[in-house]
Amino acid sequence: MSAFSHGLLQRDDIQMTHSCAIIESAERTESLIREWFFNGYRKRSRALRGVRFMNILMIEDDLQICEVTKKYFTNKGAAVTTVTDGKAALETCGGNLDAYSLVLLDIMLPGADGFTICRSIRRNSNIPVIFITARGLEEDILRGYALGCDDYIVKPFLLSALYAKCAAFVKRTEGIPDHILTCGAIRLDLRKLTCYVHETEAELTPKGFAILRYLMEHPGWVVSRDTLLDHVWGADYFGLDRTVDNHIKRLRKALGSAGGQIHTVVGRGYKLTET
Repeated sequence: MSAFSHGLLQRDDIQMTHSCAIIESAERTESLIREWFFNGYRKRSRALRGVRFMNILMIEDDLQICEVTKKYFTNKGAAVTTVTDGKAALETCGGNLDAYSLVLLDIMLPGADGFTICRSIRRNSNIPVIFITARGLEEDILRGYALGCDDYIVKPFLLSALYAKCAAFVKRTEGIPDHILTCGAIRLDLRKLTCYVHETEAELTPKGFAILRYLMEHPGWVVSRDTLLDHVWGADYFGLDRTVDNHIKRLRKALGSAGGQIHTVVGRGYKLTET
C-alpha cells in the first residue's frame, strides 16, 4: 500500500470516528432531553388535564402546514379535519359546527379570505377560533379580534404552543374540572380516586389506577415500560418490565369493553386512544 493510500485510509478513519462521536453525542443528548421531558411533564401537564378528545377544524391552504400540524395533533390524541379552500370552508362553517372543538383559520385563502369565514362562523357559533396567518400587521390583528377570534397567531409558530392554546381554549369552553380526566369511554376522578366506564364504576388496584392516570395524562403518546416503572413504581424500583405487562393485562380486564383503548406498541410500550 502506498503512503498516499495509507494517508487516505487514516483520514477516512478519523472522519468515521468523528462521525460516530457526533452520532453518539446526539443520541446521548436526545436521551437526556427525553428523560428531562418526561420527568417534568407531570408538572407542566396540570394545565391541560381534563381536556377531552379534541376535534379540530383547520382551514389552511398550505398543505405542508396542514400535514405537520395534523401529524403533531394526531400524535397527541386529537383529530384534525383540514379544508384548503375558502369557498369550501364557507360551506362547512355555514352548517353545524358542534362536531368540532375549535377552528384554526388562515386569512389568505383562495375563494374567500379568513376574515369573511370568521364573520360567517360568528353568525352561527361561539366555537373558539384561532387565526394562524403570516399577516402580522396591527390592523389585521385588531380586525381579527373585532370579528370575534379568540386568539391571533402569526406564522411561523411553535406546534407545542399551538396545541397548548387549543387545549386551554377547549377546556375552558367545555368547563371540565381539573380533577376529571376523560378519554373515550373512560373517566377518572382524581379526587375520589374512582374510575368509570360508560358511567359504570370499574374497580382498579392502586397501581392500575396510577398506570391509567399516567396514560390518560398523555393520550395518544407511546409510553415505554421504563417510563411507567419510573412514574408508578418510582425511580428506585428494581424489577423486570414484565411487571408492567402483568398490570396492564389486569387493567384491561378491569376496564371491560374500554380495555381495548390501551394498545400495545410492539417493542416500544403502550398507548391510550379514544377507541
